[in-house]
Amino acid sequence: MEKQCKKTITWTIKKLPLLRSEEIHSDQFVLGGCKWFLGAVRDLDDRLFMFLEVADHESLPSGWSIHARYVVIMTYQKLRLPISIGWKMLNVTPSVLPSGQNGTQRWFDEKCPHCVINFPLHKFAEDSGFLVKGEIKIVAEVEVLEVIGKLDVSEKTSTIMETVGGFQLHSSQVEFASHMFERHPEIASEFRPKNPTLRTGYMSLLISLIETLRHSPHKLHQSDIAEAYAALRPLTDAGFKLDWLEKKLDEISTKKEKEEAGETRVQEIEEELKDLKHKCSDLEAQLEKEKAEVSDAKSPVSFDDVI
Repeated sequence: MEKQCKKTITWTIKKLPLLRSEEIHSDQFVLGGCKWFLGAVRDLDDRLFMFLEVADHESLPSGWSIHARYVVIMTYQKLRLPISIGWKMLNVTPSVLPSGQNGTQRWFDEKCPHCVINFPLHKFAEDSGFLVKGEIKIVAEVEVLEVIGKLDVSEKTSTIMETVGGFQLHSSQVEFASHMFERHPEIASEFRPKNPTLRTGYMSLLISLIETLRHSPHKLHQSDIAEAYAALRPLTDAGFKLDWLEKKLDEISTKKEKEEAGETRVQEIEEELKDLKHKCSDLEAQLEKEKAEVSDAKSPVSFDDVI
């Protein structure tokens, strides 16, 4: 049995299935030694079926089985209200899953590699609050409790990309990028490149830049800061809104200048203090010598040699 593992996935559906039996899938993610994805399909009765499925389950070794707990919700996006619809009725704010929810547990195996639920399509009217600018946001938390069989897909070796804010990113970048979009939702609203590879490259550069600048200023060299300013230019030219990052970079640059000026002054003062201590040591020796001479001068003159 493998140790427990858990992951939270956000899937933004930009276009609902229009045709009967048309399926759409989220990007795959790795959990519990295998790949998973979320999916949606529209049926003949205008119901939207959503499902969580083990990807490539036909290629998994015979006898495999996964015991998992899952919570999947559709977030109410218009207001930050405790409203959601999904496999579990939850009190949540948009894009946030509460901790400590039990969710639903079941076994996924060769015979049944997925779980399904349907949503009435009238829930997706523009004035419903769930559909905003033609998009629906699905948040899923999946926890693998037990694995039977040898499933050895690892997140470190996997080339699976996950989508965050319209950018395909490696799994190691997803959490960081998700937090960034939560704090700065308009960051890529005017981003121009459409090519997925270029978009990934720009976002990776932005994430690397921020991770570099998060180091303490004393760990950065002036060359690092100069390179950061140089990297910022193409990012803003591409359409990223990075006023907040430029302010942080200015703040870091100022702190670095103060640090270097302060260190120079500290060295100067230390040298002055060293000289003063040396002078003090000489003066103390001279003082002791003078005290000895004064003490000798105060002593009475002996007449033992003449009387």
